Amino acid sequence: MKSPSALFLFNHDAAHQVAHSIGLAAALADNYGGIETTIAYANQAIRTEIETHLTPGQIAALKWLDLSLPKWAHILLAPLNRIFPARRLGRLIGNAKTLRHFDIIVSTERTCLMLKRRWKKQAGKGRAGKGKSGPQFAYIPHGSGDRNVAVHPALKDFDLCLVSGQKVVDQLVDAGVTSPEKCRIIGYPKFDILRGRTAEKFFANDNPVFLYNPHFDPYLSSWYDHGPALLRYFAAHPEFNLICAPHVMLFFKKLHVSAEYKISRTRPEIPAEIYDAPNILVDTDSPRLFDMSYTLAADAYIGDISSQIYEFLYRPRPIFIIDTHSENDGVDMAGDSIDDTAEPAYEFWKNGPVVRDLTTLTNMLPQWQEIGAHYKKEQIRLMSYTADSSDPRPASQRGAEALANWLSPQSH
Repeated sequence: MKSPSALFLFNHDAAHQVAHSIGLAAALADNYGGIETTIAYANQAIRTEIETHLTPGQIAALKWLDLSLPKWAHILLAPLNRIFPARRLGRLIGNAKTLRHFDIIVSTERTCLMLKRRWKKQAGKGRAGKGKSGPQFAYIPHGSGDRNVAVHPALKDFDLCLVSGQKVVDQLVDAGVTSPEKCRIIGYPKFDILRGRTAEKFFANDNPVFLYNPHFDPYLSSWYDHGPALLRYFAAHPEFNLICAPHVMLFFKKLHVSAEYKISRTRPEIPAEIYDAPNILVDTDSPRLFDMSYTLAADAYIGDISSQIYEFLYRPRPIFIIDTHSENDGVDMAGDSIDDTAEPAYEFWKNGPVVRDLTTLTNMLPQWQEIGAHYKKEQIRLMSYTADSSDPRPASQRGAEALANWLSPQSH
């Protein structure tokens, strides 16, 4: 009898999604030798990042599949890749025949579903598979945010969803994209890499450290309208330290196109003088952007739409949100009090005050500790709802068990 096979797909151009699922592959290698587990990677940089999460024994136990494009295709698709994920799609199409042989493909993003639709269509015509529609697909969200991308209609094509908490189940089921029977709550796998880690110190003083984490989407992000000015504010206020650590895709390219919101914008550069400010650390492309070094080390968070808010809330601390796009009034500070009567546009914006301009934000910052205390109870509630911790085992172990049971329900 053929052993069940699982393929973990790391097909993004950047490595920021790796930590959300690689732990499950490692746990399968450690505890479920009867399942043939393969890692498919987009390029050598992605493989290098993957291997930082693995032991030598796990690297040897796992099988490896290089998805990289031929050099000519990589170059040819470069202009298109600025507009849509052309290289990701190219890698999937180029490796479709090999990928089809697995029993399940595990992914942190939905681009791979184009293969499922392609294979289903082929099977319906009796081509290239003798009526078989191909592997099942399992989804592990790369984050646990609350905006509409978390419940995209395309997610209905996943056969299994391995999610962090009851909130994500409720989101998916309420949106009609899946059923409770297809969901397994496993906790937040990326938190496994924080076990035993202590916060690093990035500045030679004990002043409070703020983390600014703008998203890349040109419609949703605070960077385009407020980012450079916010950096200049901190440069002029050395009583605060700032880590500017945007989503890794923000500085991946200069022109950003939002297919979802049908707009494009040119990304503003970081002011040259900021690099000379001793109280500001700027990081636009290192692995620290996605290994939680900064979310662990900061005292307070300034952001907009990134679900890294929940990674920061691994420990409850002050959060400030910059709203550049919603149609409501948000949650603002008025005088010495916080107005909680307005409903924010997203549930994760309940973790801190929501502002629309930098003046309002910077007037709040001296009271950052008091503001954090005001929201602490709500932060704990939302975090419990988002990332389940009822099982003391690492989320990766819980996820590997769920996958093993899904593939071989009689054997585990």
